[in-house]
Amino acid sequence: MTTAPSCPDSFIETAEILAETARGVIARHFRTPLDVDSKSDESPVTVADRETEAALRRVLAERHPEHGIVGEEHGSERRDAEFVWVLDPIDGTKSFVTGSPLFGTLIALQQEGRPILGVIDMPMLGERWIGATGQGTAFEDARGRREARCRPCPEIAMAMLRTTSLSMFETDPGDLPALRRVMAAVKVTVWGGDCYCYGLLASGFQDLVVEADLQNYDFMALVPVVEGAGGIATDWQGNPLGLESDGRVIMAGDPRVHAAALELLAGN
Repeated sequence: MTTAPSCPDSFIETAEILAETARGVIARHFRTPLDVDSKSDESPVTVADRETEAALRRVLAERHPEHGIVGEEHGSERRDAEFVWVLDPIDGTKSFVTGSPLFGTLIALQQEGRPILGVIDMPMLGERWIGATGQGTAFEDARGRREARCRPCPEIAMAMLRTTSLSMFETDPGDLPALRRVMAAVKVTVWGGDCYCYGLLASGFQDLVVEADLQNYDFMALVPVVEGAGGIATDWQGNPLGLESDGRVIMAGDPRVHAAALELLAGN
């Protein structure tokens, strides 16, 4: 795998400004009466999703007008630029609309197709992971900022697997049997979490996340966070993740678990 260039500090500063901006908008709407609309894929969306992304785009227009943007709610701009921001204002809208704090804001920056910066921000928990090439991954909560590191796991039989929902494996007929092979091999499977699954992986509290049917804005920010914490992030074929990936994602804290899970997903 080609090493991505080091992420400039000015871009990390922008990412933190974006995360703080999102927190401010989301806090005004959380646990308030909201109309919930359905998008074409039947996933929920609210005014909070749309307002948050619009606010993030205003920040980027001021700080980096030459950069591209790919967002869940408002489409793409300058997608062929060298630097492209990928935004998911509320990852886990189902949690958000039901009053659960287990949703996050995802902010990624890719350079020439490769993610070099990622933020998982949990606005109502006050937790944030920041991964940047050349600098590793940091975790911040009320106790301050510190390094995030994945934990070792020598074999898949000892691994704790986490995935958001069974429904994401129902789009393709081969996905659910593949997941069940991995579930049969691990020690424990835990359901639910959306982007929080990957933050917990980066902090060494679980070993493996396998998901399918994701959009690029669902996973681009997760790659630098997990890789910067010493983990591995690929598609189900072991290829690097990018804007054109098919939405099947596997991330692991230990290369031995990653390799074993890839074999199982392939049916070997």
